[in-house]
Amino acid sequence: MAAGLHRLPLEKPIYEIEDRIAALEAAPLGAHQQEELRRLKRELVEVQKQVFAGLDPWQTIEVSRHPDRPKTSDYLSLVFDEFVELHGDKAFGDDRAMLTGFAKLDQHKVLVIGHQKGKTLAERQACHFGCAHPEGYRKAMGKMRLAAKYGLPVICLIDTPGAYPGVGAEERGQAQVIAESMFLMATLPVPIVCVVIGEGGSGGALGIGVGDRVAVLEHAYYSVISPEGCAGILWKSVEYKADAARALRIRSRDLKEFGVIDAVIEEPAGGAHRHPRQMATRLKTYLVRTLRELVGKPGDELVAARYEKFRVMGTFIDAGVA
Repeated sequence: MAAGLHRLPLEKPIYEIEDRIAALEAAPLGAHQQEELRRLKRELVEVQKQVFAGLDPWQTIEVSRHPDRPKTSDYLSLVFDEFVELHGDKAFGDDRAMLTGFAKLDQHKVLVIGHQKGKTLAERQACHFGCAHPEGYRKAMGKMRLAAKYGLPVICLIDTPGAYPGVGAEERGQAQVIAESMFLMATLPVPIVCVVIGEGGSGGALGIGVGDRVAVLEHAYYSVISPEGCAGILWKSVEYKADAARALRIRSRDLKEFGVIDAVIEEPAGGAHRHPRQMATRLKTYLVRTLRELVGKPGDELVAARYEKFRVMGTFIDAGVA
């Protein structure tokens, strides 16, 4: 009944109830045991709500990184139909950390782009734990141009701690290609919807994060740097990662308050890693509703509104001194 083998400390009261439920279900049930089982299941729902309603910033980071949290590949099977993967950047190779392909979403034909972390250790290593190389972003750009050619909306699922920071990636122009991808997305004359489904780290996330609508799952995060990286720079020690998480204000509710994102997609009680199908249904509902708003708008209108949306972010009033 419990999700996977990875147990977060914050979920201890949930697992205690689940273990009691499992013990009851494993034995013959009399009338008294059946009533106790129903009571425990009601209590489980309430405890899940309480625990996940009160997550602090660092706990949100832990939930966003949970190994059982649905990945891009999970949503491709749960949300979309007829996905056809497209490979390669026509220059260097095929980056497995970036998935691209055509699919159907309700009545819409779309292009889907998403980071992929992998599930097993072998898959995670092959995907570089969701950290894309320059060829990954070049692959994404090539497929975006195809989408523009055929007039198809683009949906981006963001889940990365950041772009791959290795020497080879830098030699192949990591920063340049991320900038090119952001520029292309800013000028693409088709609807673009971006959703942070787990981690939204730094330029790796921004490389496929320029959209007409940007949403974040309730227990995901979106940040210029990871809490560990911030702690290492400001406090010279990763021990201050929880302090950095609080200072960065990277939770979905903060991002919405600051106007950095357009919507927060609520997760089921207990988090997406416990209820992947429910989360997929909620994600699909948001995507379909958003596409209905955007599809049919002229391309130049989309581009102008998209530019203005990002242009005003971070503006402030300087009172100055006379």
